[in-house]
Amino acid sequence: MRSEGGATRRGERQLHGLGVAPGIAIGAAFITEDGEVPVPEHRLDAGDIARERQRFEDAVQVSLKQLKKLKAKAAALPDAAAKEMGSLLEAHQAMLTNSRLVRGVDRRIHDERVNAERAVQVEIALIGDSFAAMDDAYLAQRVDDVRAVGARLLRNLTQTPFTAFQHLPEGTVILAEELSPADTALMDPRRVAGFAAMLGGSASQTAIMARSLRLPAVLGVPGLLADAQPGDTVVIDGFAGVVVLNPTAASLARYQKRREAYLREQRQLHRLKRVAAITRDGEEITLQANLELPRELGQAIDAGAQGLGLVRTEFLYMNREDLPDEDEQFAAYRTLVRGMDGKPVTIRTLDIGGDKLATPLSETRGNEGANPALGRRAIRLSLKERKLLDTQLAAMLRAAVEGPVRILLPMVSTVGEVRRVREAMTQTARRLKRRGEAIPDPLPPLGIMIEIPGAALSADALASESDFFAIGTNDLIQYTLAIDRGDEQVAHLYNPLHPAVLRLIQFSIEAALRARIPVSVCGEMAGDPRYTALLLGLGIRDLSMASANIGRVKRRIRDLDLQAAQRRARAIMDQMDDGRIASLLDDFNALA
Repeated sequence: MRSEGGATRRGERQLHGLGVAPGIAIGAAFITEDGEVPVPEHRLDAGDIARERQRFEDAVQVSLKQLKKLKAKAAALPDAAAKEMGSLLEAHQAMLTNSRLVRGVDRRIHDERVNAERAVQVEIALIGDSFAAMDDAYLAQRVDDVRAVGARLLRNLTQTPFTAFQHLPEGTVILAEELSPADTALMDPRRVAGFAAMLGGSASQTAIMARSLRLPAVLGVPGLLADAQPGDTVVIDGFAGVVVLNPTAASLARYQKRREAYLREQRQLHRLKRVAAITRDGEEITLQANLELPRELGQAIDAGAQGLGLVRTEFLYMNREDLPDEDEQFAAYRTLVRGMDGKPVTIRTLDIGGDKLATPLSETRGNEGANPALGRRAIRLSLKERKLLDTQLAAMLRAAVEGPVRILLPMVSTVGEVRRVREAMTQTARRLKRRGEAIPDPLPPLGIMIEIPGAALSADALASESDFFAIGTNDLIQYTLAIDRGDEQVAHLYNPLHPAVLRLIQFSIEAALRARIPVSVCGEMAGDPRYTALLLGLGIRDLSMASANIGRVKRRIRDLDLQAAQRRARAIMDQMDDGRIASLLDDFNALA
């Protein structure tokens, strides 16, 4: 159907994925693949031709590897979606394998002595013109595929990041093939209303970042980019996991009403800011905020957080080519400590690996192996590359002069790792003293993340060497159930209520209580009111979460009878079936 001006009018289309961050976003689409890459143009000397042809071939091979990875991730989507995406990606792979495009670019570099980027740009334009001249609908669709492949080649040739969100108009909705945590970190909530991507899981670091930034988001959406055009009106329903392209007037009005209702509820929750999180039978619970990026500090304070229970330091290493030095890190940590005005700040040492990658560490980390999540990452990397660890410890110790700081170690699996870090902290403190730097006395508490099943099972031993525990349920579930938490293909198997997961959490809590050291939960379970009664019933009195969830969890706590929650937790821990566990928990929650 065509409008009077001749433009095609496309009807509403609803796509389904995983709702990973709550809220309703309505705005104009920005499609990351459509971002134009600046193309340099220059003539080559005769001696540079062979090198330029090889550079183009390298970009082709990188592009093929990217497409292979995307195809593998898409393979386990629902059948129709897997077939649709598989066919599309196979077509893109074919265009990079001895095709007219590849042969034409290579010949142009050789014959015309132009750089690879310019050769790709010219060849794409010529192929597009020739297809358009045939007036064939099928070939016209293939033009879009050729341009997408050309854009991928140009990004790899120019080493341009996949996304660029610096100059977006206010209220933009981002649609993408895939978004990394580093991509998400570049989003400004004042400009970006929400986002959706074809790939990604609900427990991925990208999803966690979206929740921290309070950006409605849907991941794992097959066919997302097939019909979308830049500037289209898009609705992101982060509750139901729905993306609506070109909504009708009726749909738009319905979603606007839902968005207003959600914002109204948020205002009501905000009124709990200065109210203590006390159960009906008088037990006070500490609610702290997880912090992904420094700009979230204001949100944490505004939500009434009683501290920062987890500061993820990876933000200092993202979207840059160099490593942050001690002074830069100190300045960042000091700002957070001062901003919390005497409330505790728990800073985690670097946790790079899996879906949390940083460009300046790529050479340091070397070969990541088949699965970066199981390799040299987190505390393993820090102990292997002591300069990384010592720089972080020095910055943290200096910042601890400004207020209460705790230091948290990720992915600990042995007592020896804790001892080695404690020794490194002592050495760093001595070095700072010799430099004349002020450091706290005593040194900050040193705690560990319980996020590996082996750590949970040896929690008694680890408690003897640690000053506190923080249970990271995200990775604990991932490693216990052998599920990649960033993979939409197995998202349905990611189950916090699996009996094995709950037993590991219980074991860790009881070990901490026996050793009389503080224990908190800082994974995503902490911020979901569904699990609040269970965690408190198991003995947790300190929860750390995205600041957006503090009000919801506080409301649940204030409706809760702790003794009843303890009785229900004991009944749940006697169960062996996760379905029965879920029923017992949900029935209890329904009584509130």
